[in-house]
Amino acid sequence: MNFFFVLNGRKLKKVIIILVAVIFAAGIVYVERGHISVFSAQEPSAIYSVDTDKKWIALTFDISWGEERATPILEILKEKNVKDATFFLSSPWAKDHPDIVKRITENGFEIGSHGHKHVNYSKLSDEDIRKQITTAHRILSQETGQAPRLIRMPNGDFDKRVLQIANELDYTVIQWNTDSLDWMNKGVEQIVQRVVSKAHKGDIVLMHASDSSRQTHLALPHIIDKLRGQGYEFVTVSRLLAQSNLKHEDVKDPSP
Repeated sequence: MNFFFVLNGRKLKKVIIILVAVIFAAGIVYVERGHISVFSAQEPSAIYSVDTDKKWIALTFDISWGEERATPILEILKEKNVKDATFFLSSPWAKDHPDIVKRITENGFEIGSHGHKHVNYSKLSDEDIRKQITTAHRILSQETGQAPRLIRMPNGDFDKRVLQIANELDYTVIQWNTDSLDWMNKGVEQIVQRVVSKAHKGDIVLMHASDSSRQTHLALPHIIDKLRGQGYEFVTVSRLLAQSNLKHEDVKDPSP
């Protein structure tokens, strides 16, 4: 009888040791998963909108060529008393149009980088990506008197390499959640309807002030009036980013 209890005691001891080992191993896996999760959350990402309870919205304008559309847009913003907007300027355009750039900065609008060459950066080497961003940074800093910290990649194109390099250069990549599709010139009413119907708290709206977008300045007054009528306040992208909770989308690895 005593032998039976001793035997069961030994078996029980082994079972306990095994259970402890399993629990310990599970704990390691849990902790490691936690580390992986934290690491993933800290990877550079592009900002599409900001999670906020405030009815704030950022109007953004990309400019890469032409001189006919930017001025009417600036006049409308002044007429409508919109003091906060963000302009993403390509550096060659900024260098060729110092008078318009001066007007943008004197009106107090925020300046972001739209890069140097208007090409898809995801197709470039790491060295070329870095060169495009730093070249644009140098030129825009000289032309505007301020060093931009926000960048919208040409064509909105990027991958994880582009995000990482931009982050290393102290840039935040800005995308958009509402695309006006104004560059397609489908009509003023369609541009207005698209923006107003999709607008939401913390939204970043993409529009263009390049000459290819021939109807933006016509749609803009209606967009401003309708969004204001819904209680929206216009702010810069940087002011949106000051909100604590950012909505971002992870970039999938394009490699097969």
